[in-house]
Amino acid sequence: MRSIRVGAALAVGTTLLLATACGGGGTPNASGSATPGATAGSGGSGSAAPPSSAAPKTSAAVVDIEPKDGTQDAAPNALKVGVTSGKLTQVAVTDKSGAAVPGSIAPDGLSWVPANGLSVASSYQVNAQATDANGVSTTATSSFSTLTPSQTSRSSDNVVTGSTYGVGMIVSFDFHMQIQNTKAVEKAITFETPDNTQVKGHWMGNGRLDLRPENFWKSGTTVKVHIRLKSVEVAPGVYGGSDRDESFTIGDSRISTVDAAAHTMTVQKNGQTVETIPISSGSSEHPTYNGTMVIEAREDTAHMTSASVPGLKPGEYDLQVPHSLRLTDTGTYVHGNNWSSHDTFGSENVSHGCVGLEDAPGDAGGTDTPAAKFYATAQVGDVVKVVNSKGATVAADNGLSGWNMPWSTW
Repeated sequence: MRSIRVGAALAVGTTLLLATACGGGGTPNASGSATPGATAGSGGSGSAAPPSSAAPKTSAAVVDIEPKDGTQDAAPNALKVGVTSGKLTQVAVTDKSGAAVPGSIAPDGLSWVPANGLSVASSYQVNAQATDANGVSTTATSSFSTLTPSQTSRSSDNVVTGSTYGVGMIVSFDFHMQIQNTKAVEKAITFETPDNTQVKGHWMGNGRLDLRPENFWKSGTTVKVHIRLKSVEVAPGVYGGSDRDESFTIGDSRISTVDAAAHTMTVQKNGQTVETIPISSGSSEHPTYNGTMVIEAREDTAHMTSASVPGLKPGEYDLQVPHSLRLTDTGTYVHGNNWSSHDTFGSENVSHGCVGLEDAPGDAGGTDTPAAKFYATAQVGDVVKVVNSKGATVAADNGLSGWNMPWSTW
């Protein structure tokens, strides 16, 4: 690292002391003229005092800037400013547009770091100042540019800006590759809400990051998501490639509890029970998952086939299923059932793991059926809890089921 040492000079002027005669300017010589250089009353000849000066003082402080002046292709996290034999008093960093880069000097005055990583494919100017123990200052500068990534990743998420979601909404990012620098990625995705709700992320493997608060969102909350991945090295030599902002609103609280043993689904809106719907859940051979699930998609009429259920014989099916609300990636739905008799609902569990609501014949189902009415008011992010089923608890990474994981381990 190249250091630049600049000393502060103290200029000291010199004074020439010249003696002058009070009464006539000199001692008369034999010709009657004054003798040059004679001082009145001294009886001898005068001479000028020698000039004096002090050498400029050099600061003992040495400022080191990394990357060094003239560096190209610097990593976005490479910027550091330090000092030996002194303390930093000021550090100013600007980008190519002149905008200041925020950062802070350490309490001990020995170092400065930026608040965040620098941008890729950009240039920067650094000006730093420090003083030594005697108060003598020194300055150092560096100009450098950051690298242009040769490889970038892409990230997609399940948020559409301007949309309204239910209180159980979990924001899920798919990176389409294995992320190695997971902590840096987490830091690059931040949430902003009016009540400063804390949001944490949990990795479902190394390619998917789900984020949620400790408890369900409050209705009416506006949530802003700030994504700053462009300059984050997500894996060796691979950068995030995307900076963007997204926002959504939390709508009414709709929490539906399916009691598989009682064959009912109780719907609560904003804490008040609004209806109890007769249902048919998964059979003993194919029970519905227990646990808290979230509607992750409204699919209207979904094509469902037994080909997605390994080893299902007999009982093969290939159906167009109306009013389908997806709960898990593995195919659990709340949907309309237009093939079972009216007496099935509220008394039997006959499905292959889904929660069925009575519907009318036809691929699109009816318009005034229990399934149609529930579908009409359902939104992505609404919560569906299943209790008293013979099935296992749904895995946290199966759909938006992270609410089944304790906050302490999230």
